[in-house]
Formats: sequence, C-alpha cells, structure tokens
Amino acid sequence: MPEDRAPRLAVLIDADNISAKIVDGLFEEIAKIGEASVRRIYGDFSSSRMKGWENVLASHAIVPQQQFAYTKGKNASDITLVIDAMDLLHSGRFDGFCLVSSDSDFTRLASRIREQGFDVYGFGDQKTPESLRQACRRFIYTENLLPEAVAQSSGTSAKREPPSKATPIILKAMEQIDSEDGWMPLSAVGKQLANLSSDFDPRTFGFRKLSDLVRKTGGFEIEDPEGGAIRIRKKPAGAKGRH
Repeated sequence: MPEDRAPRLAVLIDADNISAKIVDGLFEEIAKIGEASVRRIYGDFSSSRMKGWENVLASHAIVPQQQFAYTKGKNASDITLVIDAMDLLHSGRFDGFCLVSSDSDFTRLASRIREQGFDVYGFGDQKTPESLRQACRRFIYTENLLPEAVAQSSGTSAKREPPSKATPIILKAMEQIDSEDGWMPLSAVGKQLANLSSDFDPRTFGFRKLSDLVRKTGGFEIEDPEGGAIRIRKKPAGAKGRH
C-alpha cells in the first residue's frame, strides 16, 4: 500500500445484531483507521425492527443487502455477509475489514481473514464473546461510540471499569518493551497494549486518552515535556512519584 494512501476498508454490518444508534460514532471511529471504501449492511429490512437503520442508510452511504427471513431460526443474513466477505477478500482490493457484530458466529470469519494477512477491526457490545474479540486485531465496544446523552436515554451506557483495573495490563505491556532506565514512550506502551488485548480502550475506563488513564491509576511516574513525547515508568514502591 502506498504510504500516502489511507488503508481501504470493507465495512460489513450485521443489522440484526447492532443498533443504528451507533452509526455516527462507528464511522467516526473507522475514519481514524482508514477509508470505508465498501459499506454494506445485512438484514431483513422488511422487518419493523430495522426502521432505525433505514433512516440512516443514505446519510452514511451504506448499501443494504436485503435477506428475507424465509425460515425461522435460519439466519440468511449471516451467510450472505460471510460470502461477501470472502469475495471481497479474494478481490485483493482491500487492506482490512471492519466486522460490525457481537455474534460469535463470525469468529472463524475474522480468523480466516487474518490468516490471509489482512487486518480485522471488530465492533460490538461489551457482551461480545471473547472468541470474537480476540480474533480481531482490534475490537471496539459500541457502547464507547455512543454520545453520552444517547447512551443514557437508551439505557446502553458503557460499563465503566475502575482505572486501577488497567494497571496490571499496562505493567504487562511495559515489561515487554526494552528500557535501560525504566522509562518508555507512552506511544510504545499503547501499541503493545493493542497487541496484548484487542479490546483495550481507555474509554472503557472513562477516559478519552491513554495518558489521562495512566495518570488516574496512580501507579506510574509521568514525564510530559513541552513539545516532547510523553514517557512513563512504574512508580517505585512507597514513592509518591511525579505527575
């Protein structure tokens, strides 16, 4: 891929499994990763349950893939999504895939795409089974994509974890980075966190930035020079440390 081109992404949405309320935040998040070149959504849009999605398809240029529910209990939408994903994969036109679903049935699809050397970014709720979350390079909780007002009014606010719960995994990431004096760039720690845990996200702990989360844990010393890169190291036992 040329360095001056954003990664081309195929966005495949399981409408039966994801609320339309997240659509604005979804595409804002995807824009941080690359260009949503293909935007397809799968479901039975003759159903009243799909009304929310019908209202936002045009504004986000999402192409609906209609699948009638001919037989109860059989999900034709899932099968069609998988077939399309494999066709797009073998076209060689994309750099990565965004699978928007909380359904663990897509775990093997995510694994298969990654076996071909392509990145998979998953989007689903916090109840998504670990198998699907870990099959993706990154997994973003849809609760973190909702505006706070919408989340509260719809009762879908994210479950916020205490900052202290992030300390062990941050320390684990730091242990895997070489450092002569214990200090290491926060950016390097962030990259290693993504490698360790596909669903690690400061927003799950109530913070937009990793630096703010690290400060709040109270377990690290922080160097934040003006105009320079932030560095952190583990706070010595018993020390008050610098912030």
